[in-house]
Amino acid sequence: STISKNSLKTSLLQLECHFTWTLLKEHVSLEALEETVLDHIKFVGEYNIVDYNMLSYVCHLKNSDEEALRNLKKAEEAIQKHHPDEIARRSLVTWGNYAWIYYHMQRYEEAQIYVTKVEDSFKKLSSTAHGKIQLPEIYAEQGWALLRFGNNYWEKAKNCFENALKSEPDNPDFNAGYAIVMYRLEGFAQRYYEEMSPCLEALERAVELNPRNTTIMALLALELQRLKRVNEGERYIEEALQITPDFPVFLRYAASFYRRKGEVDKAVKILKKALELTPKCVTLHHQLGLCYKFKILELKRARYTPKEEVENLIQLAIFHLKIVIEKKPIFFSAHSDLANTYALGKRYEEAEEIFQGVLQRSELSCGEKQEIYFHYGNFQHFHMKSESKAIKYYIECLKIKKDSYGRKKCREAVETLLKKKIKSGLGDATDIATLGLVHNLNGEKQEAIECYEKAIALDPNNEDYQNALSELQLSI
Repeated sequence: STISKNSLKTSLLQLECHFTWTLLKEHVSLEALEETVLDHIKFVGEYNIVDYNMLSYVCHLKNSDEEALRNLKKAEEAIQKHHPDEIARRSLVTWGNYAWIYYHMQRYEEAQIYVTKVEDSFKKLSSTAHGKIQLPEIYAEQGWALLRFGNNYWEKAKNCFENALKSEPDNPDFNAGYAIVMYRLEGFAQRYYEEMSPCLEALERAVELNPRNTTIMALLALELQRLKRVNEGERYIEEALQITPDFPVFLRYAASFYRRKGEVDKAVKILKKALELTPKCVTLHHQLGLCYKFKILELKRARYTPKEEVENLIQLAIFHLKIVIEKKPIFFSAHSDLANTYALGKRYEEAEEIFQGVLQRSELSCGEKQEIYFHYGNFQHFHMKSESKAIKYYIECLKIKKDSYGRKKCREAVETLLKKKIKSGLGDATDIATLGLVHNLNGEKQEAIECYEKAIALDPNNEDYQNALSELQLSI
């Protein structure tokens, strides 16, 4: 009957599980996410419960509810194995997912059974606590889920792990999740010039509580490297290589460490080994592409460039980067990496097509768009030898007001270009006025006014310059 269906929906919305945590599929590439979770299950035994719950949700998003139920069954088996004394407490998320999946399959009686199971367990658990009880492991599981759905969710994930840690400050798993999310947020803040919250302490604490968790050891090493404490970092990488020589997630970070250190051949070797273990991992293909790109630039700078070797590396880089954008189209920086690689191989039409394609994407964030304009401007400047087009795209970036690494780079590039032109005597009124626009977009009104005055002196009848000048004078 419809009444039971409506009241069922109301009860379902009260549950704490993947279906109520607003994890939107447009923020991930489902296929890539599914492979990540499957790889994790294969190589990390103990978190299976969280992984199977996550997998059930991903299967549902892919419209395979039968498969989703099979994964929940596996989560239940893992709970019986790892937590035989607290089955109800540990099953709340799993049962919540069951209820939602049965509801979507229109099997309302079964959905109701699971809703009741959760409600009864909550009552039992709450009778020993005060009021509605918030379980730390549910916060943590939500944190792990948010972490997997990408950077739009990281702030929220951080709050989840903080809530979990309030009840159990020494829990190794909660500290691990918190440290990972802090590391990611710091990297993100560096790129987009946001408030930094240092993650070093969180990582050190997590390593102390998880002495065999090589993922966190590797992140600590990368953070020490970021802080110019490379030798300390390398010690963690070497120790972790002894503990888990065959764990792909760790190997990926170890490769990243060596690539940033400039030991690219070592990084390539590690990445190839990891790729044998998890051949579909998008991040490994991306990292390999970056390594080959680094080697191409290195060889092009050498006194004698070995043409064949460069050509071979270009093919390899393109091969790996194409896999990345096919499997994970929302990995936007990889589009620039691929376009730049085409340009290095003088395949300009293909590069142009990739840039144009990614700039059309509606889901780009401001910071991502600015970064792509910077790469596209460089492409026009250095490969297509068109300064005017380069200036146009650098300015498109500056029109986006957000402060970011990409914006800073565009500003430096466009100012250098224009000033060089003006200084050499080749600059005309247009260039001087354009520099005025750049100053204005950066909030430097006085410098902008001076530029427009000079431009008008050279081209007294230009109405655009006069309008821009009067607007500026009014705004001061």
